[in-house]
Amino acid sequence: RVDERMFYGPKLEIQTEVSTTPGSASVRISDTITNRGDDPQEFQILYHANYGPPLLEEGAQFVGPVKKVIPFNDHASESIDSYSIYKRPTAGFTEQVYCMTPLADYDGRTTIGLVNRSKNKGISMKFSIQQLPFITLWKNTNSEGEGYVTGLEPGTNFPNNRRIERKFGRVPKLDSGQSHHAEIDFTILKGNKAVGGLIDQIQKIQRRAQPVIETKPENKD
Repeated sequence: RVDERMFYGPKLEIQTEVSTTPGSASVRISDTITNRGDDPQEFQILYHANYGPPLLEEGAQFVGPVKKVIPFNDHASESIDSYSIYKRPTAGFTEQVYCMTPLADYDGRTTIGLVNRSKNKGISMKFSIQQLPFITLWKNTNSEGEGYVTGLEPGTNFPNNRRIERKFGRVPKLDSGQSHHAEIDFTILKGNKAVGGLIDQIQKIQRRAQPVIETKPENKD
């Protein structure tokens, strides 16, 4: 349990549970955020799940059913056509960020993941888009010594200043005593069959809509 409390400010409580089954390749992170104050309170939560080598490599790929993809800034827009593909470690690389709205199955759940070039290793993340309606993809394919890493980040918002997120309606509120629950199931995938099953599942959801790929960032002014 963690409390975020301030005089004339938020009085939020988060309860976290991490669970797994012995022998399983999966783990669940489950959070409940509660407003313990008397006044309505804004909140945001973004899960920054980082992955690196050996899963991350040249030709590795982000996979996930998406409704819309928007580059975070002009630098990210330069590589929008290859936003889901990763480069080899590149000295001096400047991070690129892509903001996504996911598609879900008929139960309101979606699955995203990272798979290696040979598609025999991967990680999947499954969650509800009612709980976590947005995904941020952070790509930092710098040299390994400087940090060759990527972040798959489900959340209630994108990683902008809260003023900007309010403009786009991405800052939810909790009434007094109200809670927001979110959970993510992480699964390690080994072998082409397991990775292929993930890709098939994602493609099935993606058939519900053609993705919209924006070439320009949102107007944040």
